[in-house]
Amino acid sequence: MNTVTIIGSINLDRTIRVKQMPKPGETMHTKEIFSAGGGKGANQAVAAKRSEAKTNFIGAVGNDDAGRAMLELLEHENIDMSGIETLDNQSTGQAYIVVDDAGENQIMIHAGANTAFTPEYVQSKADLIKNSDFIIAQFESSLNSVTEAFKIAREAGVKTILNPAPAVEKVPSDLLAVTDMIIPNETETEILTGIEVTDEASMKKASKALHDEGIEAVLITIGSKGTFYDVNGKSGIIPAFKVKAVDTTSAGDTFIGAMSTVLNKDFSNLEDAILYGNKASSLTVQRFGAQPSIPYKKELEK
Repeated sequence: MNTVTIIGSINLDRTIRVKQMPKPGETMHTKEIFSAGGGKGANQAVAAKRSEAKTNFIGAVGNDDAGRAMLELLEHENIDMSGIETLDNQSTGQAYIVVDDAGENQIMIHAGANTAFTPEYVQSKADLIKNSDFIIAQFESSLNSVTEAFKIAREAGVKTILNPAPAVEKVPSDLLAVTDMIIPNETETEILTGIEVTDEASMKKASKALHDEGIEAVLITIGSKGTFYDVNGKSGIIPAFKVKAVDTTSAGDTFIGAMSTVLNKDFSNLEDAILYGNKASSLTVQRFGAQPSIPYKKELEK
């Protein structure tokens, strides 16, 4: 089984369930409100660990009740937390999520400590990175710190997986240059490349633009249709499983975390790994909450 290190975000998620999304200026009653562990980084780490990868985390929380609660959750998952810094002058990241009866969501994030840990701190945790098979990052933490981690990984022969979400207008070229695999959705792909994703031809065109940046493998997640891949001259779409979604909050994170646990470092089993990730995310969207909805390996083997 792979060793996976996640660098990224840890959030306390506060989820509100409503019948339909409120219009501007509208007040409505909610159906339910609850808190759970979240953050794209932490979600991906939980997904990797529940698929039985050895999982490390590099990130930060604030010295507050939310931070202590998040550390307790990650410890309960048996994730290696030796790379998590507690910062006195920052609040723990938080996300406010509204989910409607169609399973659609709106998410507002306060980054807090997630963007406050430094490249120097990442350097101090270089051994965690060097002893991994894969390192995964997102855009909910400092891009300078992510770039530093990926440079350490590249020098050590560790494969790097970048989930460019939430999308940013300009990704540093030195980060793309040390990225082995990139996993955007359709919107993020258009922001990254300027190419609107409408069909398989446009996905191939966008993939070429990303390959030209030095990225070996491109995966574009296309929601209920599945995942497009383009690597080493081979491309195609692995369909998603057909299920009734009730909450899509951590579907993409579950896909990436689960896939990384079974992926070969040379990407030779990419199609099978995508299928495994799709299966994991198909279970996630049938449940409420970010981390509470992430499946365990034994569920995926049924």
